[in-house]
Amino acid sequence: MSNLLTISQAIQFVSELTTKKVTESNITYLIQYGRIDKFEKDGLICVDKEQLINYYHSINAKKKMEWKNKLGDDINWKLSFDEYKEAETTKHVHRLHPYKGKFIPQLVEYFLDNHVDSFKKDVYFQSNDIVLDPFCGSGTTLVQANELGIHAIGIDISVYNAQISNSKIAIYNISELQKVTNYITSELEKYEKILNIKDFEKELLEELYNFNAVYFPSPEYKKKVYNKEIIEKQYAKEKSQLFLSIYEKLVEKYNISTKISNQSFLDKWYFETTRKEIYFVNELINLVKDENIKHLLQVILSRTMRSCRATTHSDLATLIDPICTTYYCSKHKKICKPLFSILKWWKTYSKDTIARIEVFNKVRTNTQQHCFAANSAAIDIEKCIYSMGGNIVEEYKKKKIKGIFCSPPYVGLIDYHEQHAYAYDLFGFKRQDEKEIGSLKKGHTKAAQQKYIDDISAVLINCKKYLTQDYEVFIVANDKFGLYETIAENAGMVIVEQFKRPVLNRTEKDKNVYSELIYRMKEKNYDK
Repeated sequence: MSNLLTISQAIQFVSELTTKKVTESNITYLIQYGRIDKFEKDGLICVDKEQLINYYHSINAKKKMEWKNKLGDDINWKLSFDEYKEAETTKHVHRLHPYKGKFIPQLVEYFLDNHVDSFKKDVYFQSNDIVLDPFCGSGTTLVQANELGIHAIGIDISVYNAQISNSKIAIYNISELQKVTNYITSELEKYEKILNIKDFEKELLEELYNFNAVYFPSPEYKKKVYNKEIIEKQYAKEKSQLFLSIYEKLVEKYNISTKISNQSFLDKWYFETTRKEIYFVNELINLVKDENIKHLLQVILSRTMRSCRATTHSDLATLIDPICTTYYCSKHKKICKPLFSILKWWKTYSKDTIARIEVFNKVRTNTQQHCFAANSAAIDIEKCIYSMGGNIVEEYKKKKIKGIFCSPPYVGLIDYHEQHAYAYDLFGFKRQDEKEIGSLKKGHTKAAQQKYIDDISAVLINCKKYLTQDYEVFIVANDKFGLYETIAENAGMVIVEQFKRPVLNRTEKDKNVYSELIYRMKEKNYDK
């Protein structure tokens, strides 16, 4: 076939075709999941050029049509940031810990940096300004402010959110951090041997490999599912039951406990062996003297715990029911297993965290950022700034806070404390669920919407006390109930401009295309 391309040729071709950076994993994904065929030529794996063109044209055409039909023509396409790969939207410390509902760093950077374009006609923030995020979440605004040489203050009602944020922008002794993580890993490896998990998991993985090779060969099986040659649900149920007897024999052979209870989050979502390892590592972390390193290690352990919950891969972001057996994984199209040890993910995330911090160290600036765990509607922000000391105090004295960039919780969408319940359970942090604004459990009734209006308005009113007279306020919101015009009015502000952007994949399980608005607000009597 004259149209055959090697993988390296396909990477270059598709990169030019889509004007996006394409990697080897993008091409091999298409092969593995049966989107295109695999060929061999001169001992090299090849793909068909026409199949690549047809695939990407159909995907792009479908996406553009979907955007246009659902979102309208007033979309600022530049703000989709569709040209960025996931590795870029989760660059360096931004991926230290998963967090539902965070915005991507490119969006923050767009409004904080000093560029202008056909949409953004003004520069809103300058170097050494102070930006405030009263709904700090996982600290995206703080990190990007640091990159751009801007001071930043964050506030969040969640103690653990504040810890994640501060762990991202803290300064570490890398050699000491490496030494501590190596020691904990070494001790965990010894402990895993005592628990007798290694031999069990090794044999279980061997059985899974052999079974999946026969009944779920890749990419043949995935291609048959994609082309609807197999009734996936029926076939998967039959084969998962077939493997279950193998699994149960191994559990009995190695005397592995698969019992769970509802006494606590940890009891419900982790096997006994996993819980023991979690407690073991946590005890070692509590012995660490350096507070910054200690807090970062807690974040690494929390990230590890999240990946080791007894649930399916597809339900990891939004837990449904705990699972105690092997199961058919709709994500990977094969039989998968729950986790009985945290060692693999602890090692992976320890290494990844240190690498990300080292990358961030190369771009960070000598500016100050900190997230305070508090109620944004009542906190004395000036007192917080003075408690930090350093250059941020002098900047505040000279010109106060230049403005706000934030993404408040949406109405009735997420319970922010609950998404990190495992961390609160293990570390004993105080939960303040009742003080969350717009939480899922409060719903989105008319009463809930009015409460949301009152709460967001109160935050802005409090924050205004610490802003410069010619302030800039940017609020990222999926304002489907149309609440922000009233919120601005209540806070003595006016919406002077708005940017509408398409959001492609906000959360791990949300694949729907929708838009959000970035409201630019000024003082009500602002003179344009």
